[in-house]
Amino acid sequence: MPFKIVIGDKGKAWKLEIDNENLVGKSLGDKVQGKEIKSDLEGYEFEIAGGSDISGFPLSKEVPGLALKALLLKKGWGMRDNYPGIKRRKTVRGKVISQSTSQINLKVLKHGHKHLHELFPEQNQPKPKTEVKAPAPAAA
Repeated sequence: MPFKIVIGDKGKAWKLEIDNENLVGKSLGDKVQGKEIKSDLEGYEFEIAGGSDISGFPLSKEVPGLALKALLLKKGWGMRDNYPGIKRRKTVRGKVISQSTSQINLKVLKHGHKHLHELFPEQNQPKPKTEVKAPAPAAA
């Protein structure tokens, strides 16, 4: 199963899919060389910042291994409703990347020889401006 890789750098994100399994067994917070992901990314260094599994459960740094675990969470990470004093039980996956991981989020630590916008020219292009048409005059 291919991994969806999202590379974040200064407010921009680039997406790619890879079929190799070089990232299996690595944990959140580990550093990864760009050439392990794709040969075009040589010289880059990334940190694994997050991800999610095939069911949509996020990876959590607090859970060791690869298992699913229900954590009692309060205000902050993984919570949509931030009411004071409210705690919720949320299911999360462990911090180790496995075959059940579908998306991996990477943060750029060191840039390579080519910029990311040169490697992925079809992504992050400005949207074309659309003209606003004036309404047709009403018939009398």
